[in-house]
Amino acid sequence: MSSPTDLRPYLRTLDAETLADLLHAQAERDPELRQALENRFATQGSDVAEAHRLLDTAVLAGNVEYAAKVGSVLDTLQRLLDAGSRADLAPLARRTVDDISEMLEQIDDTSGEVADRLDRAVELYARACVARPPDPESLAAWILEVEFDGPGWPAIELADFASALGEKGIARIQSTVDKVLAEQPSGAKRETAERLREELAEVSGDVDALVAILAAKPPRVDVSLKIVRVLRAAGRHSEAIAHAARALTHDKKEEAPQAEKDPLSRKEFDENPTAATYLALREESLETGRWVAQRKTALARLRELAAGSTPAADELVRALLGEDRADEAWRAAVRFAASLPVRVELADVRSAAHPAETIPVYRDHVEELITRKDPNSYREAARQLRKLRTVHKKAGMAEEFSSYLGTLVEIHKRKTRLIAEVKAARIAIPKPVGA
Repeated sequence: MSSPTDLRPYLRTLDAETLADLLHAQAERDPELRQALENRFATQGSDVAEAHRLLDTAVLAGNVEYAAKVGSVLDTLQRLLDAGSRADLAPLARRTVDDISEMLEQIDDTSGEVADRLDRAVELYARACVARPPDPESLAAWILEVEFDGPGWPAIELADFASALGEKGIARIQSTVDKVLAEQPSGAKRETAERLREELAEVSGDVDALVAILAAKPPRVDVSLKIVRVLRAAGRHSEAIAHAARALTHDKKEEAPQAEKDPLSRKEFDENPTAATYLALREESLETGRWVAQRKTALARLRELAAGSTPAADELVRALLGEDRADEAWRAAVRFAASLPVRVELADVRSAAHPAETIPVYRDHVEELITRKDPNSYREAARQLRKLRTVHKKAGMAEEFSSYLGTLVEIHKRKTRLIAEVKAARIAIPKPVGA
């Protein structure tokens, strides 16, 4: 009896969509295969959920434990990517990058252990984006924010994200780079834009533009060698040889950078570190091109104070909001226990994109209003309950709101004015169990 034909070589020639259709059709006929596939799917989902849970708790740990927990998250990401998971892993990878990047602003990472995790996280985020490309403009906006407004890390190679960015994302970055080069005659932003312009030329394969950019730099050995490599890779060997010969005659000395004075607002911030003085320092430092260096130390000071008191935590959150860094502001509010009014303000901004995360804040606000025991507060509590009902619906948790409201009414059933305000707000009060 002849052995069965090995179909694997043929199957490898099929595209993923065709294979998925074939497998799905067979799973519909084979209950055991379907169960096995469902188990694999559930395992991947639980792995991602566990990774998010690790990130939630990692920020409360010490440096060593933090690095270990983040390492476990990165291991999970790599395992799923290596296995060809069709799950959208980019959100988890992006969150990991942002979390590590923020942590590096708060700790003394002399060993470089956490920074190493960041490099790996960026690599995995790039892979996740290539596997399941996100919105190209959103990805481009994140890269631009990291490059122009970040603390100096993470290091991003455009080539790693090029396929995920596509023409639309690349065009967005190119437009911003061109604008910065036109508006900034000097400073850190211009230096960043010049580096990105070089990477854009590499990604696009524009050899002439890339050689022109490199040739305009001060003569250095590494620059000359790169020009030679670029020309050789493009098959322009005679030009490569000619450039190498010319490079031998140049002096390779580099000029030392000149020292600059601190901005005047730095003294004001050091004497009174608040959101107002932080944003004043930011405005002045942006003009002189020194904000990247100033931001790290100023933000570290605000975080240090935030760990000691709620008012200081509020100042940190307002400073981050002043920079339009709503995600960082939210994480800071949670981590440093900002005041309830500030958390409610943040929740109003965040509820549209992340409704589930804001539910506890609105519940705390309702409880706080009820404890005041006055008619106006009861009326405001009812308005907040309407908002909370909407947030639950957006989060797909409408049934949980009914359960929460039923418990709330049972606890405060003697407060007739509160119950009246809830009814006046057209919020249906659940009937008591067994009624």
